[in-house]
Amino acid sequence: MNSANDVYTLINGVEIPCIGFGTWQIGGNTAEDASAEALRAGYVHIDTAAAYDNEEFVGAGIKRSGVKRCNIFLTSKLWNNVRGYDETIAACEDSLKKLGTDYLDLYLIHWPNPLKFRSCWKEKNAEAWRAFERLYKDGKVRAIGVSNFCARHLDALYETAEVMPAVNQIRLCPGDVDDDTVSYCKNKGILVEAYSPLGSGKAFESEKIKEIAEKYGKSISQICLRWSIQNGFLPLAKAVSAEHITENLGIFDFELEQSDIKLLNEMTGECGIHANPDEKPF
Repeated sequence: MNSANDVYTLINGVEIPCIGFGTWQIGGNTAEDASAEALRAGYVHIDTAAAYDNEEFVGAGIKRSGVKRCNIFLTSKLWNNVRGYDETIAACEDSLKKLGTDYLDLYLIHWPNPLKFRSCWKEKNAEAWRAFERLYKDGKVRAIGVSNFCARHLDALYETAEVMPAVNQIRLCPGDVDDDTVSYCKNKGILVEAYSPLGSGKAFESEKIKEIAEKYGKSISQICLRWSIQNGFLPLAKAVSAEHITENLGIFDFELEQSDIKLLNEMTGECGIHANPDEKPF
C-alpha cells in the first residue's frame, strides 16, 4: 500500500480504500469539521454509524469538503436496538437521509448479540441480514458486512445467508490481534477492518511503541497504523485536529521490520484487549 487511494478488493469485487477516517466519539459540529478536513487532507474513506449520533454532521462535512460523492467510500452501521426485516430497511433509509446520500458503499451490523435480543440473536441477525441482502441487491448499499463478530456469530449467519459478508470490523491494535477471528475471516475471504488501532489511546502510554517510533522517526500513531496495514488490516484512524488528521496519513513512506511487527503483535494486553461481544451491556 503506497497511498490512501490504494485499495483492498472485497469478495464481491468492490474496491475499498486501504485506510479509513473513523468518527466514533466525534460529535456535533466537530464531526462535520473533522470529516471535511479529512477529505481535504486526502482520505477517501469515511466510517460512521447510527449509534455515533453524528451521521447528519458527517454528511454535512462531506458536502462541505467539495469532494464528489462518487469519489468517497462511505460506511455506516445498524445499531443494536434494530433487528427485523422491515425495521432494518427503515434504519438504513434513515441513515441515508441523515448522510444526505442515496447509497452507502458499506453497511455493517454493528454488534452480533445485542442485549435487547440476547435470547434470540441468531434469528434476529438472520432477519436483519435478509434485509441487508435486499438493500444490496437494490443498489442501496454496494457491500455488506458485520462488526465485532466472532467465528460463532459468522457461522450462524452463514446458515441462512445468500450474500456473504465482505467485511468484519473489530478492535485490533498492537498486542490485541485476535488471531482466531482474524484467521477465520482470512480463510473466508472477509476483509478485516481495525477500529481503535491505537488501543483507544493506550498506545501513547507504551514505552515499547515509543521506542519503535523513535527508531523510525515517526509518531506513535503512525507506527500503529503502519503495523495495521502490514498485518493486512484496514485501519480506521480517528483525529479531530488538522495536524493529526494529516499526520495519520503519513504511513506510506516507510515499512516496519518484521522483528518490530512481531514485537508489536506479542505485546499482549499493553493496549487493552477486546471484549467478549456476548457480554456487552447494550
